[in-house]
Amino acid sequence: MSLGTQIFSSDSITQLAPAEVSLTDVSKAFGSGPDRVEVLHNINVTAAPGEILAILGPSGCGKSTLLRLVAGLETATSGSVCVDGHLVTGIDAQCSVVFQEPRLLPWRTVAKNVQLGVRDSGTSGEIQAWLELVGLGDFGGYLPKQISGGMAQRAALARALIGHPGVLLLDEPFAALDALTRMQMQDLLVEVKERIGTTVLLVTHDVDEALYLADRIIVLGERGQGIVETISIESPRPRDRSDTSTIPLRRELLRLFGVHV
Repeated sequence: MSLGTQIFSSDSITQLAPAEVSLTDVSKAFGSGPDRVEVLHNINVTAAPGEILAILGPSGCGKSTLLRLVAGLETATSGSVCVDGHLVTGIDAQCSVVFQEPRLLPWRTVAKNVQLGVRDSGTSGEIQAWLELVGLGDFGGYLPKQISGGMAQRAALARALIGHPGVLLLDEPFAALDALTRMQMQDLLVEVKERIGTTVLLVTHDVDEALYLADRIIVLGERGQGIVETISIESPRPRDRSDTSTIPLRRELLRLFGVHV
């Protein structure tokens, strides 16, 4: 079972208010004494309202930890994390997270899973509108086991967005998908982003995905090194996957990971 990337328009979907995300001198360590491990060191970065900021880096460098700090699921050891100028001191209502796995409750229908993201009195019409926005308008009554992996991630995206977040945090949300579905989901993200706004922080291991989606890319070094490179991408979205203008940036990013092409 598969879907294309068409998004259905709905008057029930309104433009979201994108928030600024700012990390200042942020470090994060786990453990204490000889077992203390510093995962993030002296992170300074600001994502402008409405920006897609991709976060690249080797395994264990703190990419997911950085997202958790923004979401308020972790607390920085030092430094400050702010969303729209407000210090993050706990779970932040302006942020929604989409993980690598859809994490749908198997006993709830797709629509009921999306409903879990509602922060106020959401209506069935609103839930249907968000399902239509991600191309699942006809699948609200299905159980998770009855839909494909790509469709499940669409449902997870709708569940995250129905809470009207100023910041959408994506932790390798397409990593488990096959190549074609992954490209469809990337296109869906671009379309949704253009339709509703919101600021996006995207963790990925995929250089090509970052170049296709992001306005800027920050590259984290090995664990505890912090940001080693920041790259801006000037070409507007939607982008052409065959565009050769990003080849120098791709080579530079791969070089940072020790891959020479």
